[in-house]
Amino acid sequence: MSEDTSPTRPAPAAPAAGAAHPSHRWRLPAMALLAAALAFGAWGLWRSFSGQDAPAPAPAGAAAATPRQMQAELEQLRQRVATLSRSDAISRQANRDLQSALAERDEEISGLRADVAFYERLVGATGQRRGLTVHALKMQAQDGAPSAWHFTTTLTQNLNRGAVSAGRLTLFLEGTRNGKLEKLAWTDLRQQADAPGVGYSFKYFEQVEGDVFVPAGLTPVRVTVRLVPQSGAAVEQSFTWADATREAAATTAEAGRSGT
Repeated sequence: MSEDTSPTRPAPAAPAAGAAHPSHRWRLPAMALLAAALAFGAWGLWRSFSGQDAPAPAPAGAAAATPRQMQAELEQLRQRVATLSRSDAISRQANRDLQSALAERDEEISGLRADVAFYERLVGATGQRRGLTVHALKMQAQDGAPSAWHFTTTLTQNLNRGAVSAGRLTLFLEGTRNGKLEKLAWTDLRQQADAPGVGYSFKYFEQVEGDVFVPAGLTPVRVTVRLVPQSGAAVEQSFTWADATREAAATTAEAGRSGT
């Protein structure tokens, strides 16, 4: 039998008495960490139940508003809202008044421009010379009296400058009633058998006004103005009822009732 000559390996040394196993090196720190976490959690629960985390009381002088103070503040807010509401209403009314004033000024300017054009044609050097003429007629219904109408006529003449035109003005009306054509004379429109015409007297122009009555049931179609001067032939000018009753800014000479 051959003898074993291979070197002999030393046997592993036995662990020294009291030496910890490697797996036990992290056991103690983990247990310590767990104990600390449990302690912190228990401390938090204790503060929650004991009221330690409740909000700190308001400092002295900052106590909650009393019902009286809240009522006073509410009243102040109501007064402020009322003041702002009145201010807004005043502003809106002022704006409406301004818009109305601007509209009136625009209408006035339009009327003045029409007057200027009228005067230029009447007395201007390049204006056409014409004898006695009915320049315009306006019929306006009277409030509260459906059959009553107020008429305004504008008479002109610039053929004989400086000469006075005088005479009488009357109206005639044509209309339909029950499918028939009717013609009403001046006496019919005035409801007076011997009604005289409206007098006029001017040099260049004049507005002549008066009132007439249109019978109920009559539909006016045409109105005729008849001028009977003191000397010379009569002059007649007809206008459709639609034109005579149309509101027109071109109705001239609103500023003056008679010319000189």
